[in-house]
Amino acid sequence: MQHMASWAVAFARFWYHFIIGDDWTVAAAVISGLAVTALLNARGVPAWWLVPLVVIVVVSLRLQRAQPSR
Repeated sequence: MQHMASWAVAFARFWYHFIIGDDWTVAAAVISGLAVTALLNARGVPAWWLVPLVVIVVVSLRLQRAQPSR
């Protein structure tokens, strides 16, 4: 039983670090983009462009934050 619990904890930790990683804001933005896309698609609005746009904006902002100040 101990082995099964440690396996489950390791599995949960893997997925947390895989999805969240170093910056939880990127994960939150992508999840929000997916949720808004799903809502728009449910209303019949073609929103295939929203997730790529969110990724481009979030990555751009993240790169700007990562640059050393001049």
